Amino acid sequence: MSGRVAIVETPRLIIGTWLPTDRDLFREINADPKVMEFFPFRRNHEEADAFLGKLNGMMTMEGMGFYAVVLKQTLQPVGFCGLSHPNLPGIFPDDAIEIGWRLATRFWGNGYANEAADALLGKAFRRRTVDTVVSFAVETNHRSTNVMKRLGMRRMQELDFNHPRVPDTHPHLKRHVVYAISRQEWQARRPA
Repeated sequence: MSGRVAIVETPRLIIGTWLPTDRDLFREINADPKVMEFFPFRRNHEEADAFLGKLNGMMTMEGMGFYAVVLKQTLQPVGFCGLSHPNLPGIFPDDAIEIGWRLATRFWGNGYANEAADALLGKAFRRRTVDTVVSFAVETNHRSTNVMKRLGMRRMQELDFNHPRVPDTHPHLKRHVVYAISRQEWQARRPA
């Protein structure tokens, strides 16, 4: 696998550390208007490279951080998925865990986001300290909320919020909806 450390594997995917050769895909994702439709900005190459460096510094073997999602068959990266603390004081508790993902558009529609996110939920829930994982997206981002629903996450309307880091110049991106899944709910979805 040429230096990549796998954190978790699925039938089709390797979720693991980033390699220098993943940089072009990461740049593609961060510059694509469709991928970044619900973000107030896109990143140029230098900004994407700096963000990738930041993500590399956040990763832990326990599954925290945003990892490369790679096709097992070709070893081609398709995007990223990960677990992190949302760092939104007053909205989520400090120990909250969120799951998120982003794939290059050419890989949409194959179930890769669901497969990767489900594997990372499993990793999170096997740790005794994690009872619930949340995910959130812009209210009109139905692609992301559909992934959340397919993962078995439930809408937590009482937790919906206006994202404090979205600038006032993008009011249509402020309102975020929240979904959550508990360890028990995730386990109930496992085959007997």
